[in-house]
Amino acid sequence: MKIGFIGLGNMARAIIGGMLEKEIVSAGDILGSAKTQKTLEAVGSEYGIRTMDSNVAVASQAEVLILAVKPQFLGEVIAEIRDAVREDTLVISIAAGKTLAWLEQTFGKQMKLVRCMPNTPALVGAGCTGICVNEAVSDEERQYSLRLMESFGKADFIEERLIDAVGAVGGSSPAYVFMFIEAMADAGVAAGMPRAKAYEFAAQAVYGSAKLLLETGRHPGELKDMVCSPAGTTIEGVRILEERGFRGAVMDALLAAVEKTKKL
Repeated sequence: MKIGFIGLGNMARAIIGGMLEKEIVSAGDILGSAKTQKTLEAVGSEYGIRTMDSNVAVASQAEVLILAVKPQFLGEVIAEIRDAVREDTLVISIAAGKTLAWLEQTFGKQMKLVRCMPNTPALVGAGCTGICVNEAVSDEERQYSLRLMESFGKADFIEERLIDAVGAVGGSSPAYVFMFIEAMADAGVAAGMPRAKAYEFAAQAVYGSAKLLLETGRHPGELKDMVCSPAGTTIEGVRILEERGFRGAVMDALLAAVEKTKKL
């Protein structure tokens, strides 16, 4: 199975790394194109894949074609490659905001289309990806696309109407989590902790909390209450966060991301 990538940025590298680690495909069966020679050389050297300076060459040879370019460039790329892509090629897009209907209309013909929303933790094999497909995709191809996305983390099928929400909750939210970690570390530094140690403790606290939630399946509110002793230090901090509108600010940020996605 020849798998082609148009775009070799961070998400493409995460997918390539996951596929190779899980031995879904060999490096020699992966093709990739990118804007710059520097990127081609770096990715080719790191993963041993075949790199090309032509999007059309990749599109014409790939049996599975992954479009890993920014949404604002996707229309231009499809216009360039659409005559080279065979109708039996499985095309996977990771571009936010570009619907299955938009993709088919832009290709100008019926295609086997998969739309995915991965996130940056995929770079360390801890991604979270929502997947939806059009009616031309067979059950076998559906499961193959799931296998590809599961190679670098958790993945699941969703209705397309929910994919913008998935993009915000799973895709945009790591930026907000990093801001939270940074803020906690800043507080640690203000309280006297060395900067590097403050980042380590803050990040581990977030990681451990997420792991506890996922592995126990308990409600986050219940887990929060476990930490909040009567008249203790934690509940005092919770009071401040509630006063400052912590939950509402997080919700507003994610909903703003959803609305922005719809305009892409």
